[in-house]
Amino acid sequence: MSSVWDQLVQWVKGESEEVPLKGLEAADKILSDLVHFNKVPGLALTVLKEGQIFFQKGYGYADMAQVSLMDPKKTLCRAASASKPIAAMVLGKMIQSAEIDADASFYTYVPYFPKKEYDFTIRQLARHTAGIRGYKGKEYALNEPLSIKDSLDIFKEDDLLFKPDSGYYYNSYDWVMLSLAIQEVSGVPFDALVEKEVLKPLGMRNTRPEIPDEKDDRIAKFYTRYGGGFKIASAVNNRYKLAGGGFLTTSDDLARFGQACLEQRLLDSATWQALWQAGNINGENTHYGLGWEVTEDHQGRKRMGHTGNGVGGYSNFYIYPEEKAVVSILINCTDPKVQDALDEVTHILLSE
Repeated sequence: MSSVWDQLVQWVKGESEEVPLKGLEAADKILSDLVHFNKVPGLALTVLKEGQIFFQKGYGYADMAQVSLMDPKKTLCRAASASKPIAAMVLGKMIQSAEIDADASFYTYVPYFPKKEYDFTIRQLARHTAGIRGYKGKEYALNEPLSIKDSLDIFKEDDLLFKPDSGYYYNSYDWVMLSLAIQEVSGVPFDALVEKEVLKPLGMRNTRPEIPDEKDDRIAKFYTRYGGGFKIASAVNNRYKLAGGGFLTTSDDLARFGQACLEQRLLDSATWQALWQAGNINGENTHYGLGWEVTEDHQGRKRMGHTGNGVGGYSNFYIYPEEKAVVSILINCTDPKVQDALDEVTHILLSE
């Protein structure tokens, strides 16, 4: 089977007999071709090794109309579900301080949520094993100025999909609920708490909630695929689901966060291990901890992190403990269907 790199070479040269590029040049060519062949409008990549920048570059456009380039240090993109590990650090701090018990009922902290057939816990929500449903219809692209609490109206009357801990169903509403529990316990708005407990201590000055219709030249335009090119994505308001997929960030900032996680900063070792302990359903590993994917890549490297796909944004965020590496990729387009190419690039860069 030909690799993604082989396929990309064929796009450019057909069945050329030239020797393919290797190493950093190969990775650079793959990413450049994603832009050249209209696979993505823009992409920002940061790779850290042992705490130092190993490879960092922007490709394509933050704004196609203005021909403004993607900059991994400056361009703010939608983190999508790569927001969950950020929210998980706040949850971890509250578990560590005993303000929240991971195995307590969600109703302990949010008693006004409608009762279901079964009780469910904070840990089950964080691991997506509570049975809460996912998006229906146009909920994925909601454009309403909802508070976290008010957004419960979207799904609060629906039955659980299954008895908690009898199944796994990935969704972002779990983390909407968790952010509300965190907010209720702390008495502080969730966004302000994240700023105080995570962003400021880690120096993440370019990570924050998105404000609809905000005028900021650093924020990328958000696109969706259309025909052979791209169009501006539908307007959305992600403020209510900040914990599940609402942050803006830069590739550089997200990598900075990853390095802090790799060094196990802000939390004690036991709490980090709790975040990275994957669930188990009927003997099957869910490969998901508390807001973190816990998986191996195609080459068997252990990694923790998250992929993200939202309206106008796609992300890859992973830390590799054995390689002491962090990979942060942000794309300003709804699901561009380029994950194979991103996996190939990541493999090349981690192999260098």
